[in-house]
Formats: sequence, C-alpha cells, structure tokens
Amino acid sequence: MTTKSNSQNLSMLEKTFKLKDHNTNVRTEIIAGITTFMTMAYIIIVNPSILSVTGMDAPALVTATCLASGLTTILMAFLANYPFALAPGMGLNAFFAFAVVGAMGYSWQLALTAVFVEGIIFIIMSLFKVREAIIDSIPMNLKYAVSVGIGLFICFIGLVNAGIVKAGEGTVVALGDMKSAPVLLALAGLVITGVLLYKKVKGALFIGIIATTVIGIIVGVAKLPASIVQPPPSLAPIAMAPFRVSWSEVFSTKFLVVIFTFLFVDIFDTVGTVIGVASKANMLDKNGKLPKASQVLLTDAIGTVMGALFGTSTVTTYVESASGVAEGGRTGLTALTTGILFLLALFFSPLFLIVPGAATAPALILVGLFMMEPIAKVDLKDYTEAIPAFLAIVMMPFAYSIAEGIVFGMLAYTLIKVLTGRAKEVSVTMYILSVIFIIRFIAM
Repeated sequence: MTTKSNSQNLSMLEKTFKLKDHNTNVRTEIIAGITTFMTMAYIIIVNPSILSVTGMDAPALVTATCLASGLTTILMAFLANYPFALAPGMGLNAFFAFAVVGAMGYSWQLALTAVFVEGIIFIIMSLFKVREAIIDSIPMNLKYAVSVGIGLFICFIGLVNAGIVKAGEGTVVALGDMKSAPVLLALAGLVITGVLLYKKVKGALFIGIIATTVIGIIVGVAKLPASIVQPPPSLAPIAMAPFRVSWSEVFSTKFLVVIFTFLFVDIFDTVGTVIGVASKANMLDKNGKLPKASQVLLTDAIGTVMGALFGTSTVTTYVESASGVAEGGRTGLTALTTGILFLLALFFSPLFLIVPGAATAPALILVGLFMMEPIAKVDLKDYTEAIPAFLAIVMMPFAYSIAEGIVFGMLAYTLIKVLTGRAKEVSVTMYILSVIFIIRFIAM
C-alpha cells in the first residue's frame, strides 16, 4: 500500500508541475527548493532587523516575513509553475523603514497601508499586462545591467550593515572601525562563506550565517536564546494595519504622496528583480521576454497585498532563486519546497532573532558577487548601449535605489539613441516611460 501511495503521489506531482516536460524529477526539484531556501533564509533575520527600526514589533515581523514568503512562494508554484521564491524585498524594506517612515516621518501603519493599496493597483496592472509591457520594452543590455546594479546595491547594504562602510566625516562614505568586534566578525564570516562557496558546499550562504553567528556568540556579539523551539510570535501588534488607519489619513494629500512614491519605486524594483532573476537563470527567450511573465507579476502583486496585511513591506521575486535553478530546479515544485520550509521556520524564530547583522552581511555581499555575472553579456563596444547600462549599474548603489538606477539607464538609452540617429531602436513604451521620468524629475 505504501509503495502504491508513493507512486500516486509522484504521479500527482508529475501532472501538477509537468516534471518530464521540463527534464527534471521530484528529487532534483526538492533539493533545488532546499538550496533556494538556504540561500535566502537570511531574509527571516534581516527583514525584521530593518523594519523594526520603525517601532514595529520584531518577533511579529519574523512571523509576518515567514508567512508572506512561504504563502506567496507556494502561490508562485501553482500559479506560474516557476522555481522562483518570493519574500519581502531588500531595498524596498529599507525604503519603507528609512525613507517613508524615517525621512518622510510617516507612521509605519500608514506606510503599510500604502503597500496594501499599491499591491491592489499592481494586481490590476498585472491583469492588464502593464508591467509585462514594461519588462518587454527594456533592451537586453539594460536587463543585464539591472542584474549587475542590484548586485552592487545589495553588496553596499551588506557592507553598511556590517559596519565595514559608514557615513564619513567630510566624505559621503568612509571605512568603518576595522578593529570593532562586529566588523571583524563580518570579515571572518566573509572568509568562511567564501571557502564554502569555493568547495561548492550546498547552502554555503546559510551555513556561513550560522557559522558566523556561532562565533559571534563565543565573542559576545550575539546571545543564545532561552529556547530554540516555540510557537510563532503573534502577528497582533502589526497585522491588518491598513484597516487601522483613519479615513482622514487615507484620503489626505500625505497618503497620496506615499502611494505614488511606493508605486513608482515598486514598479521598477519589481521589474528589475524579475529581469535580474530571469537573466541570471537563463529563462528569458531569444527575444528577451519571460514566458508567463504575467503570472509571475500577478503572484508578486498578490504577495504584496498579503504581506501588507500580515505586517511587512513589499514582497517580490528573489534573485537567490537562481541558486535553486543552478541545482536543477525547473518547475513550481522547487518553489513549493521553499515555501513549505519558510512556513516550518515559523516555529524556530528564536534561532533567527539571535543572528547579528554582522553575520548576515557576508551573505549580502556575496549575493552581490553572484549578480555580477551578466556584466560579461553587456555590449561595451557600442556606446549607445554601454553608457545607459553603466548608468543603470552605478546609480543603483549611489542613489540607494534600484528604481532610480533603472530610470537613469532608460532615460540615457532613449536620449542617446535619438541623438545618434538610431531612434528606430527605441520602443514606443520606452518613449512613454522616458517622458514620464522627465516629468517626474521636473515635479521633484
């Protein structure tokens, strides 16, 4: 009976995810899913540490992060049948915490409401394939550049989180205190993780985080929790925030400004991330398009709405999904495996809460390295292609925004092509977006 039952289960998985059509099998997909989880599990640690600076409850944020990541990734498995995993986006969570709540001075409740509303708008845009049109309109060289720029941006965040780079006195940035315990711990973690990667150890990033945390406990940078396993922390302190905001705030000018800001940043952060993941995983077709992009973007949009209700910032597709693809993952079974692991992580939140920022920094820095690979595909000999790609790459970390990097790259592409007599190479969508970008700069 057991053998027959297992056979039926395998047959069900085959029919659901079309494994044979993708030249894969259950074992390969599950291993790929575990690998993806291990390379992006740091978000369970990093997302609460970033968002909690707004005053949000850190334990509740762990639960929100796991739920949003797990459920949305499982949705990706069944809706798009892609091996892509999703979680609250790096960069977008920093924008939420440090720009909207920090610099602009809005409450985190209002910020979550903005995320919720822009998620609804994105669902509508996805159904009408607006974001898919934007993705298709971006030239291939810019798509490669977006992947590289995101890598530099993530690396910069890691360097700052570790204290290796800090705000300078008289300079924009400067070298941090290289004798401090957190910096030395981060550097040790970088070496450990680098060796693991060289030896091709599965889940090297995740293992590196664990090893660095253990060292951190020994040297006093981190402390052991009272217990390892416990029920998931309650979502009560942060859940359903969009329904806690008064109507006067929702219809105020202040709210509309936040909505527009999130909408703009999220459109191009999401487009950039999807392009980066697909490019790294070699899933773009010969025309540079992603098959079933509308399902991927719809999943992303639904995840953002769910995430806002749970109490976390914008959910997006993760570049670490490429690690699972490298292990042979080709279908939604990889995503299903990753999603289930995120849900299981709910019961081990004390372990994730003790991990210091210095232990996650090496993973972020090395993810930046992984994202550099497409630079070899950028046509650097054609300056009408190379200059826009270069601007897209450097403006992401320098402007501390994936969206602004894409804006600079796309504007440069359109202007240079037109001024060099190659206007026919620019799509209608690119012209429309360029006009919108110029109007936005004038309005700013």
